[in-house]
Order: sequence, then structure tokens, then C-alpha cells
Amino acid sequence: MKHYYFSLNISYQAYLAHYSGAASSILVATEQGLRLQLPASRFRPFLSQIGVKGRFRLITDQNNKFIKLEML
Repeated sequence: MKHYYFSLNISYQAYLAHYSGAASSILVATEQGLRLQLPASRFRPFLSQIGVKGRFRLITDQNNKFIKLEML
């Protein structure tokens, strides 16, 4: 398994624009300097009234297939 760490700070309104179809994915920069594109829907469990804010860990298999996204 591979682990990628990144921080995200998206306002509630900006997230709704992403999720509603204006843009269906979110581009993040990992702490290792990689750029990852993830479906906006993967962040829905972490959405609050202030948006999506925090540090996250993305876990993938060896073929970079999504396994789990966690807020740390």
C-alpha cells in the first residue's frame, strides 16, 4: 500500500461548486511534492459548515487504486 499526506482548505461554497459539477475533481499537492487529482465526491464525508479543512492521508494499492481517505 502507498500513503500520501496532504492538507486541504476549501470553503463550503467552493466545495459545492466542485461537487455540483462545475469541476468534478480536486487537485491536491502532497507533502512529498506530488500532485494528485481526486474526485470531489471522496471528500463529501469530511464536509462541514466551514468546508473541507484538515490534514488527510490517502491510501492506495500498488497500482494507485483508491483504498481509503482519512482525516488525521
